[in-house]
Amino acid sequence: MAEVRNFVVVRHLRSELSQWVLAHRGGRLRRSGRGLSFWYLPLSTSIAEVPMDDRELPFLFHGKSSDFQDVTAQGVITFRVVDAVRLAERVDFSIDLGTGAWTARPLDVLSTLLTGLAEQLALSVLARAPIRDLVAAGAERVREVVGEGLDADEGLSAMGLEVVTIRVSVVQPTAELQRAMEAPARERIQQEADDAGFERRARAVEKERAIQENELQNRIELARREEELIRQSGLNERRRREEDVAAKRLDAEGAAERARIRSSADAESIRLIETAKVETERERLETYRTLPPAVIAALAAQALAQKIERIDHVNVTPELLGPMLSDLVRAGTARLGGK
Repeated sequence: MAEVRNFVVVRHLRSELSQWVLAHRGGRLRRSGRGLSFWYLPLSTSIAEVPMDDRELPFLFHGKSSDFQDVTAQGVITFRVVDAVRLAERVDFSIDLGTGAWTARPLDVLSTLLTGLAEQLALSVLARAPIRDLVAAGAERVREVVGEGLDADEGLSAMGLEVVTIRVSVVQPTAELQRAMEAPARERIQQEADDAGFERRARAVEKERAIQENELQNRIELARREEELIRQSGLNERRRREEDVAAKRLDAEGAAERARIRSSADAESIRLIETAKVETERERLETYRTLPPAVIAALAAQALAQKIERIDHVNVTPELLGPMLSDLVRAGTARLGGK
């Protein structure tokens, strides 16, 4: 809105850059342009202010699809003024010379015009397609048809208007019908979710089973290793005992062999000693055989005396003494004769 200041009989107007100001005096256009600032006499001047910025116009259209279902199209039309002079000739944009406000509602006129044209185009699209197609791709189709229709409308061009963009946010049926249409998809999604849950549980069960089988295999392997260890320990113990027995047997055999050798040596030594004794005794006896009986008797008496510690009495019989005396006499005689 333009800013108007009062100075007694004259007034000053200052407009924004986004506003196109048209000043008429005496039925003729005196000033025209963006963001003008000028003095004027209110009694002889008429001023119009046309907005040049982009304007957005929301819309909400209700129609029926080709299968007679209620459907709603919602979106926004963005438009702008490209020829302010031409538009000011068709729509009243006059402002109050004391306040700078519009004396009419020109933007409502433009909204009604654009909404009516867009609704006519949109309803034609909705009526040519079934509800499922409209829900699936209706928004894009409505946007294309409405945009092309407004761009091709000669009336808008003649007024100095241009449609910048058309945005259709949604094309949807009634809430009840939408729930009915969503039910199969919801059930399918729920079924997929249930299947996914079942699959997850099955995978969890399979994983748990695999873990249990792995634990069982580990236990079996551990038991096998323990059994192998016990068996190996038994083998080692048996081998150790066998080695101990073998060592003891070798020790015993060695000891027996040593004893046998010692016994053989002792026996041989005894045999040699006894042989020597026998030989000595034999030689001694051989010597005794050549001795006279008296000598032998004397030697026997001497040996007996060495063996006996005490002699209480001795009995000498005539049989023993006679031969001894005879031999003694003969020996003495022989000795004397020899001298």
